[in-house]
Amino acid sequence: MAEQVLKGKVAVVAGATRGAGRGIAVELGAAGATVYCTGRSTRGNPSDMNRPETIEETAELVNRAGGTGIAVRTDHTVPSEVEALFKQVKKEQEGRLDILVNDIWGGEQLIEWGKKFWKLESTQSLKLIERAILTHIITARYGVPLMVEHGSGLVIEVTDGDTLEYRGHFIYDFIKTGVIRMALGMAKDLEGTGVTALALTPGYLRSEEMLDHFGVTEETWRDAIRQDPYFATSETPHYIGRAVVALAHCLEHVEGLGTANLADDYTIR
Repeated sequence: MAEQVLKGKVAVVAGATRGAGRGIAVELGAAGATVYCTGRSTRGNPSDMNRPETIEETAELVNRAGGTGIAVRTDHTVPSEVEALFKQVKKEQEGRLDILVNDIWGGEQLIEWGKKFWKLESTQSLKLIERAILTHIITARYGVPLMVEHGSGLVIEVTDGDTLEYRGHFIYDFIKTGVIRMALGMAKDLEGTGVTALALTPGYLRSEEMLDHFGVTEETWRDAIRQDPYFATSETPHYIGRAVVALAHCLEHVEGLGTANLADDYTIR
């Protein structure tokens, strides 16, 4: 078991059902944290993503890693559900929230790759924005006040890419760069509060969905390099999880770090 450098800390990982969110939740657990694992997929009630992973499984993995996992079914597009989540955290943890990770996505099935922006279906585009941008705003709106009240905390916005290079799809590009700007705006508004906000991006992620796409497992993932040479540089979701642990631990030891001074552009890769 890894050194539990975050023992006693409380985290919420929004979008912890699978992928980077699950990897982050488990690594926070391995570091000793209590982790609220949220998402829409529960046992017997999957989301429209139609994937087998559930938030209960993630919470169990957190427990197995050495932390305390708490699964809370939350649709982050619904403000009342998000508000209820943080009321639960406040009640159960005596008002404490140390780490908030915004990893909500749910857009894979909505992207119309290969279409120019004027040919995109507007309803799907709006749903993408709702799921990947509005959810982050709503979650931060109700989670950050717990941190501000105690004068400390870390908010991490998970995105994709760390440059202005076009990401190949009009709405996808808007969403992913928008999350970076969101972290910048949060950091500016949080100046003087003791709360840090930043954006964090993984590399080529070996998520459950990506492994299924290539027909491999985490144990046999190298077999997929024959299909896509770039997969040789892919990362386990636990890698970004360890980055979150390192950032959270860093804040404990850097006096006067303030908000988002860990990187000039507010994005860490």
